Amino acid sequence: MHHEHEAYEPYEGHGHEEHGHDDHLVSADGHQESPGRPRSRRIWLVAVGGVFTALLVVGGYGAYNVMSAVTGGSTGTGDEAAPTAAKGPQAPPTAEQADAVAKDFLAAWGRGDLTVAAGLTDRPEAARMALASFHDNVSARALTLTGTGPAPAGTPSEPAVGYRVRAEFDGTTQAWEYESTLGVMRASDGRLLVRWAPTVVHPKLAASRTIAVKALPDPVSKPTDRKGRPLDAFPSLQSVLPQIAPPDGAKVVTGQAVVLSGGGQQTEQLFVLTPPSAPQVKLTLDADLQQVAEEAVKQQSANGKPASLVAVQPSTGNILAMAYAPLGGFNRAVGGGQAPGSTMKVITAAALLEAGVTPDTAAPCKETTNSPRSWHNDEPGSHLDYTLSDDFIQSCNTGFIDKGLEKLQLGTLSSVARDQFGLGLQWRIGIPSRDATIPVPGNKDEAAAAYIGQGQIQVNSLLMASVAATVQSGTFRQPVLREDAKRVTAPGKLPGDVAQGLRSMMARTATQGTARAPMSGLGGQIGAKTGTVEAGSGQATNSWFIAYRNDLAVAAEVEGGGHGNSAAGVAAAQVLKAGGKG
Repeated sequence: MHHEHEAYEPYEGHGHEEHGHDDHLVSADGHQESPGRPRSRRIWLVAVGGVFTALLVVGGYGAYNVMSAVTGGSTGTGDEAAPTAAKGPQAPPTAEQADAVAKDFLAAWGRGDLTVAAGLTDRPEAARMALASFHDNVSARALTLTGTGPAPAGTPSEPAVGYRVRAEFDGTTQAWEYESTLGVMRASDGRLLVRWAPTVVHPKLAASRTIAVKALPDPVSKPTDRKGRPLDAFPSLQSVLPQIAPPDGAKVVTGQAVVLSGGGQQTEQLFVLTPPSAPQVKLTLDADLQQVAEEAVKQQSANGKPASLVAVQPSTGNILAMAYAPLGGFNRAVGGGQAPGSTMKVITAAALLEAGVTPDTAAPCKETTNSPRSWHNDEPGSHLDYTLSDDFIQSCNTGFIDKGLEKLQLGTLSSVARDQFGLGLQWRIGIPSRDATIPVPGNKDEAAAAYIGQGQIQVNSLLMASVAATVQSGTFRQPVLREDAKRVTAPGKLPGDVAQGLRSMMARTATQGTARAPMSGLGGQIGAKTGTVEAGSGQATNSWFIAYRNDLAVAAEVEGGGHGNSAAGVAAAQVLKAGGKG
């Protein structure tokens, strides 16, 4: 409770009529003021908590506003109590008065005197709660509020003042800045007050909403292709991208932002203090080639046939594209396990060349042969004048079986596949993948099946694309989907003459043999090998095709797709045409 003492000397005589007399006012220090001063200037001594404070009253504004500020805006009748009735009509605030009120309010708010600031409004308690909520939830290190002068939002009876807010925060050099306005009114008791509304805090704030600094959702690392382009739109990568882990030691940075929320409305981000960040990984994929691969596989799987394709860069081992069907499930391109058919003859030929056979060595292609199991070719008839190269380009099963049983030990094919082509080693490409299964045969029948890519051998498009890439470059480079993957190295390397012999036979296959149709029109350094796998009695054969063109190697397989030069060959050739030009 406070006591007001009007300090002036009483007039002699009866009463205190002002007519024809001058007041003699007493200053706060007890000295008389000169008579004749306007009656609107008074000195009030206000006792607050036992301490007297001098208040200068100018035009009816200072006493009411400062008293309200000092006492926290309380009138003793509650926050929203009607002000005491004024004597006579009151003039609306002038622009200068409104500016002065705004200046006091903004100064108090800016220095954190929220009770004082709220006391300068027509709704002190509502203002105090809103300002306190803003102060606590935003937690700015520094808050600077600067008046910008009259604002067009005002009216003749209630002028508006514009102001700019600048909030600075710990941990960032960026400042949050915005502009707003406040209206100044004259209360019924003559006081000049800020017309309180939530928009005084921020132009978008409503009574049911709050402004606060909140953590942003942790960002999701979205891997890109090798050129930084997004990969989200590719169907075959939907199951691949979530498997990409951030680099070792990399951390997700949780962002913070000033947000407007509540009131049943969507949260709105007003200012970002700390942008969220996640370690980005550039994959080895090429978005342009991926698009071609997706379309090629889609065309060959249109009738529900499972299919896959992988493209690898021989000079680096980088995986440039991978696609598979059906979508939404198992990624057969890197996780599948199927018999490769006659594409396995590339490795069988490498073993034979290392055993002393040359591409020109006679290797008759008989209509049938025995191991003692009976074997035949896709096409009837015998070609007894064939060389190893002829057997290769025409994909003669019997010639390879006979020569393999003659020249190779039971475990030779497995060791060449592992030591020089990296098949059977534990690959780490950047996502889970299946390694090759090429077991040592237990007898000649199993060996014969292995020489032509059947029996217990299990591979996928990734593995066979690597086989083509190894022939093209002469060196096994483990394929990777990300360059920071830990590669394995093969214990050995293709001898130079063996690599050259394989390239010559694959080139002949692409230009004269079973791969001629799909490879037609492709220039540069090319080579290919077809594969047709018998899936079982009465079932359609599986189509396989591996090839390279310059620094691009591709493998494709289509289950139930028929001969290798049809479904798989068409898909592989589409990718080679698009990406093997350089």
